[in-house]
Amino acid sequence: MSLASQQILELCDALGHRFSNADLLHQALTHPSAGYRRGRGAAAYERLEFLGDRVLGLIVAEMLLERFPTENEGALARRHAALVRREALARVAETIGLPIHLVLSKGEEDGGGRRNPATLADACEAVIGALYCDGGLGACAPFVRSHWEGLMAESARPPQDAKTALQEWAQGCGKPLPSYEMVGMSGPAHDPTFEVAVSVDGYAPVVGQGTTKRAAEQAAARTLLETLRQ
Repeated sequence: MSLASQQILELCDALGHRFSNADLLHQALTHPSAGYRRGRGAAAYERLEFLGDRVLGLIVAEMLLERFPTENEGALARRHAALVRREALARVAETIGLPIHLVLSKGEEDGGGRRNPATLADACEAVIGALYCDGGLGACAPFVRSHWEGLMAESARPPQDAKTALQEWAQGCGKPLPSYEMVGMSGPAHDPTFEVAVSVDGYAPVVGQGTTKRAAEQAAARTLLETLRQ
């Protein structure tokens, strides 16, 4: 057995599933930079990522209802957002050894793509999508439950997102609501980085970055909150 084959079997063991259609797993591991072939269309993880995001959201929502039967919708929504965000997915990807299995272009490899949290999160969602396509909820639910149960147990109280916390701070001080402005965007079209500045009356604006405008706003709000606490 080749080293590559042995590594794939180890990944399947970590996923708890042997694929009937191995092409699904290969597609889930293929970064868009390496996934396009002339005349063949997309052979990368984007479509499976789209599916995996929805499947993960459903399973995590079900887990939250079971674990926190008395919490209201707002508290559950904050927990859910924290559990399906990039950081959580990247942690799981590292746990199962996903980085070594990614198929990347040379440029993406040289740019550190194998340890890029955004790439790891996208690939992890794609793997969940592949599990669903190959074996339905029966294949992906055990994997999600086994790896997200620990993440769920880390926070006894529902997390509060940074934008809400900053807004409440401003209102408590009698100040106008925080103002957000997109000040830049960089990177390739398939993996952009947004830069957003947030300002509060009486304080210098700070800039946050993220793979979406909303993520950049949250990053900027967190940075400003840290400044205020200091």
